Order: sequence, then structure tokens, then C-alpha cells
Amino acid sequence: MKFRTEIAIEKPQWQIEPHHRLLLVGSCFAAEIGRRFADNQFRATVNPFGTMYNPVSILHTLQKLLQKPADGTLPPAFDVCFLTLGTNHVYRLRETGEIVDNCAKRPQRLFQEEELSVGECAGALRECIELLRQANPEVRIAFTVSPIRYAKYGFHGSQLSKATLLLAIHELMAHPHPTLPSSQLNHAPLYYFPAYEILNDELRDYRFYAADMLHPSEQAVDYVWQQLVASAFSPAARQMLADWQPIQQALGHQPFNPESAEYQQFRASALQKQKAFRAKYQNHNQ
Repeated sequence: MKFRTEIAIEKPQWQIEPHHRLLLVGSCFAAEIGRRFADNQFRATVNPFGTMYNPVSILHTLQKLLQKPADGTLPPAFDVCFLTLGTNHVYRLRETGEIVDNCAKRPQRLFQEEELSVGECAGALRECIELLRQANPEVRIAFTVSPIRYAKYGFHGSQLSKATLLLAIHELMAHPHPTLPSSQLNHAPLYYFPAYEILNDELRDYRFYAADMLHPSEQAVDYVWQQLVASAFSPAARQMLADWQPIQQALGHQPFNPESAEYQQFRASALQKQKAFRAKYQNHNQ
């Protein structure tokens, strides 16, 4: 007898390795998953220009991040990129017609709120893919939709917004480059990780939500993280997690008497294990 729906998670045709350079851009849910990558010693860059909620703002982040530096050096290149979409709602500055990424607490009258269509969302994401692949043709790209509901749109409106994003990703994965046949595409396949479905179908209980009843709880995000590890991490990456966990716990230990000889010995042992960990995964830490 089953008491909950279990989401069948499709595995990507690639895997995350310990040495991979990761980029996570998008909503605050991307920040939560990105923090777990960083806490577990992965080389993760998370929302370098702040939290972004819609596809156009995510595109703006990549345009700024991947532009060629004035000194002639190469822009950063990433091995794996997660793009987490929160909403299709955008705010356009009336004076210039520009879609802004942050209203910076300016008066609402200066902006016009709009909703991007499925095609507009897919178009912005397609530009994101091209930018990432220009920096690294072999980059692996994963999409997620944030499970966080936007109460300010009304719950029906929030669902319509999420549906637009899901349809855009579906369109993009079916036609990643509409001008080329799939036989001519040599890039790593795009991947969709069902964080939205896990929260809404598998963990559909308010005990998995924070006090505002909109954001997932720490426990829920941990569960999504575990599902991501199981589906997309290589054996080496999972071993890295297993190696790091006891070291992380030891380094975070709060003693009753930090000056005692016993704790000093314990601390020295933990630091030695940390040094050995870094030596084992030296390619990752370069």
C-alpha cells in the first residue's frame, strides 16, 4: 500500500563530477540548492548578480557574466549550469521600455508589469543556451521550475505562470535549436529536473512548507537535494559527499571547553582530514 505519490525522476545523459564548475542562476530556490553545492565543497557560482525570477532576467545575468572582459582574458566557462525559473512576470521601465531585473524599491508607477508568453520565455532561454555553449560547447544545462508559489498573483495566476514556464521548457527541449536538425547537434542534451513536481505531487503536505506556507521547508529542500544527488551525481561525486560529511560535522562541532587538550586534539584531527580531503580532490580545488 502506498501513501504518497513518488515522482519518477529521469536521469540526465551526463553526470555531475567532483571537479565540475557549476553555475546556478534563478529564483531563491536556486540559491537554496546552490548553497548545498557550496557547503559540500563543489565549485559553485550562485546568482552572481542577485536572485533572478524570470527568463529574461536570467538571460541578463548570463550576458553580464559571460561577456568578454576588457583586458582580453577569457570569460568564465562552466561545466554544468542550472537555470531555475520562478515566474513569467516581468517589470518594464516605462521610460526606456527595458525589462529590469530589480526595481530597487523605486515607485511602482515607473514600471509596467507584463507576462511573457511561452514563446518569449523559450526564446530567452534559447539565448541563454547559446551564451553558455559559446563559453563551453560541452556545457551541461539543466532546467528547474521553482515550487515556490507567488501569492501576489493569486494562486490561480501563480499556477498559470508556472504552466507557462513548464511549457516553455518543454518547447525548448523538443526544439533546442529550431534551425538545425537534431542529427547536427553535438551538445550534451538538455535536462529537466522535476523540483516543482516533487514539492507539489510527492511532498504535498503543509508540514513540508515554511511558516509562510509558500516556501519549502529546510527538510523539503534537503529531500529535493537528495533526489538530485541520486539522479545526476556520478559515483565519484557521491563518494565526495560521503567523504566530506564527517569532516564537515567535525569542523562544525561546538565544544563545552574549546581550550581543553581533548578538543585541541579533536580539532587537529579534523583539520588533517580536511587537508587529506583536499588532496584527494585536488583537481576539484584548483
